[in-house]
Amino acid sequence: MAIIARLFMAALAGLHAYFGWLEMFRWTAPRTIEAFGLTPEFAEASRILAVNQGAYNWIFAAGMLWAAFAPLRLARPLGFFFSGAALAAGLFGGATGPDSIFLYQALPGALALAAVYVSQRPKFR
Repeated sequence: MAIIARLFMAALAGLHAYFGWLEMFRWTAPRTIEAFGLTPEFAEASRILAVNQGAYNWIFAAGMLWAAFAPLRLARPLGFFFSGAALAAGLFGGATGPDSIFLYQALPGALALAAVYVSQRPKFR
């Protein structure tokens, strides 16, 4: 997989790790409440759900790092799967939640997926 595609996957991993950190450890913090457009009451009531969601974002991040650093024969299929999953989650989240999810999750997923798609295919002998 090309260096550009690997960089996109690593950046996408960082983004999802950050989302996971916010959801798991900073969900009820004033800046997170403001960033997600929540009320303090809703943030407290949904804290356990956010922790679970954060765990899924960390799983995404781990998979994207795996794709970014895997040998070429694994990197491309892993890149397709994890960037496609990020795109699908972003499209669903944007359709059912705030429009900003399209920008912060679906667009990076689409860019990473495109980079993986145009990257060099491994040559098997």
